[in-house]
Amino acid sequence: MSITPSHYNTIKENSVYGRYVVNEQILDFLSRNEDRHQVKTIGSSVQGRPIKSLQMGAGPIKVLMWSQMHGNESTTTKAVLDLVNFLNEGTSVAESILKHCTLLIIPMLNPDGASVYTRVNANQVDLNRDAQERTQPESVVLRGVFDAFQPDYCLNLHDQRTIFNVGLTDKPATVSFLAPAHDPERSISKTRGVSMQLVVAMNQLLQKMIPGQVGRYDDAFNANCIGDSFQMLNVPTILFESGHYPGDYDRERTREYIFYALLKVLEVISENNIDAYPQQAYFDIPENGKLFYDILIKNAQVLGEKWGDGEAIGILYVETLKGNTLEFVPSLAKSGKLDGYFGHKTYDCLNEAEREELRQQSFYQLIKA
Repeated sequence: MSITPSHYNTIKENSVYGRYVVNEQILDFLSRNEDRHQVKTIGSSVQGRPIKSLQMGAGPIKVLMWSQMHGNESTTTKAVLDLVNFLNEGTSVAESILKHCTLLIIPMLNPDGASVYTRVNANQVDLNRDAQERTQPESVVLRGVFDAFQPDYCLNLHDQRTIFNVGLTDKPATVSFLAPAHDPERSISKTRGVSMQLVVAMNQLLQKMIPGQVGRYDDAFNANCIGDSFQMLNVPTILFESGHYPGDYDRERTREYIFYALLKVLEVISENNIDAYPQQAYFDIPENGKLFYDILIKNAQVLGEKWGDGEAIGILYVETLKGNTLEFVPSLAKSGKLDGYFGHKTYDCLNEAEREELRQQSFYQLIKA
């Protein structure tokens, strides 16, 4: 790896932290980079917020990346800012990337959704289902940039929910990747194969840091999804999904791993070293499962007559914006025989100490209600 965790801490953009990331923070960051890089207003959102891009590097290989297409998916946005800081440092790795590549970065495509912490834009449209008709101004902006820039590679940057695990294991899918399909048969074209090789490169790195915590996202084909759409246009495209790291609901640890993945993929591209990574190893990455609850309570019958013998309770947090603060509000998701499911926090009511700890939690009344 070309950067150590201690080095990462020196380039981490500390002005942006947590899950609630809004356009004003991005505009401030970009303004501090205007003297060094090309910063442009590339369009406006439904509500008139500016959508900006940053271009850096002068190489022949063109890489387009965009984040916060879904307004409540901010982890990759933070990692992109860290990446810019690293590339500004002038290390040999940074100079090599900027010599061989031209990067065009859209840190926040959906500023209206970000402001109210929703997936959709101000017209309640999921921009990642608008790739073909392009009914929304944000969709038009992204496609316009794609057509004008004519990228050689695309990085589509997202977050995923805490429900995802890796395969059938009790490991959270802290990072997931996808080489999107380009047809309903999910065949492997030359460009999709390149996407797979780049995913293999990133997975090999991350397995040394978070072994067993990298998953492969569902590759069902949907031409209305932007990644599938760009793959259909024969541009190798990779979907990044930032997930849960134990105890890290602010996704600051995940942010760091996304940064490492971004740096790795740019290193491999800039060094023209893609063929060092076997395409077939892509399929060795387990597919994501959906076996996690934020809180799993086992043997709930001990709590009272409401719960049957051996019954479990699964609780998921609802990410709720209150003012400018994001709160994680517990919600009862499922009860019953939840064998095979896992909890990011687990209580077993047969254990007296854990039962007493559970009774002290703020969500205990939700269970008793």
